[in-house]
Amino acid sequence: MTVWTGLGGHMAPIFLLHAPDGFFSTPVAGVFWILTVAALGISLRKAGEQLDERAVPLMGVMAAFIFAAQMFNFQIPGGTSGHLLGGVLAAVLLGPYAGTIVMACVISVQALVFQDGGLVALGANIFNMGIVGTFGGYYVYRSLTAALGGERRMRLPAAAAAAWLSVIAAAILTAFELAASGTTSLAAALVAMVGWHVVIGVGEALITVGALGFIAASRSDLLQLRDARPASA
Repeated sequence: MTVWTGLGGHMAPIFLLHAPDGFFSTPVAGVFWILTVAALGISLRKAGEQLDERAVPLMGVMAAFIFAAQMFNFQIPGGTSGHLLGGVLAAVLLGPYAGTIVMACVISVQALVFQDGGLVALGANIFNMGIVGTFGGYYVYRSLTAALGGERRMRLPAAAAAAWLSVIAAAILTAFELAASGTTSLAAALVAMVGWHVVIGVGEALITVGALGFIAASRSDLLQLRDARPASA
């Protein structure tokens, strides 16, 4: 999606993360479809190894929550808006593999049902928000939690930083994809994407911390750091 805003007396585009068809060239979209399918295949296999049957209902609940939460937009200055991505939230509760599957389902339903993002660009959109944002955010969260001593009270600040960085990482990757597609120059894409998503990332961090804080108060057992381990029989 793109909106327009006045910058210095001129109308300039702001590219958002749910890219429509036509913004990425066919070769770029094709490459990211291949990467996305490969990553989802690995995630399905790993999630099957690491999760037991009790985690499946939680995946469904998390997908429904993120989908519903993404329907609420928050306004930012400049005539655009942001909404929760949810990759870090899903990864903290489910682990990165199951979290990636949840995010891919949510982003796909948005594109197929609500036309929020194009079908040709869907592979890139899932990769940017559902794979890079989820895996990258999760390992930033793990690293920051460990660096801060591993205490439970440090997990919310670590999740906030990871959520913010996941949005920035997705925005930077989208900017490179736009430039590689010839849609715009890299400099213009970085300014448009990163400049606004620095602010949108703050909203992502606040919502993520709010959701995790509520879960910590009601079901603290769900916030245990999930080490990779095979599911019990």
